[in-house]
Amino acid sequence: MSGLPITVAGAERLREELQRLKQVERPAVIDAIAQARGHGDLSENAEYDAARERQAFVEGRIAELDHALSHARVIDPTELDSGGLIVFGATVEIEDLDTEEKVTYQIVGDIEADIRQNRISVSSPVARALIGRTEGDVVEVNTPAGPKEYEIVALRYE
Repeated sequence: MSGLPITVAGAERLREELQRLKQVERPAVIDAIAQARGHGDLSENAEYDAARERQAFVEGRIAELDHALSHARVIDPTELDSGGLIVFGATVEIEDLDTEEKVTYQIVGDIEADIRQNRISVSSPVARALIGRTEGDVVEVNTPAGPKEYEIVALRYE
């Protein structure tokens, strides 16, 4: 199987963002450009320049999302026979053995990774260390600050 792995929820979030960009953001940018053109000389029109920059961003993001979704391989971790092992899409609670700090991550595709939402890329060092492991295992992750050890506290598939 080929394609970029993505979770069911991640694919839905990307589809919603794409729809919003096409139906809300794109028309708003077009209106902003039209209004800025009405202000006269485009060579010294900051509003026009800002609207064109916004348009470039919106169109670039639309292209990125279209490409990602057309090449995506949607994976539902609840349907995988993982045998209790950590696989793509799993949500894992780990504990730093030095600080005893616990954190929960979901292992997701590159396009949907968002550390602020505790969704880490399957290609990240932490995810690579966790894949194929199970609850109770201790894993070592090489970080910029040096190696860290984590214990896998809990595992679930959502």
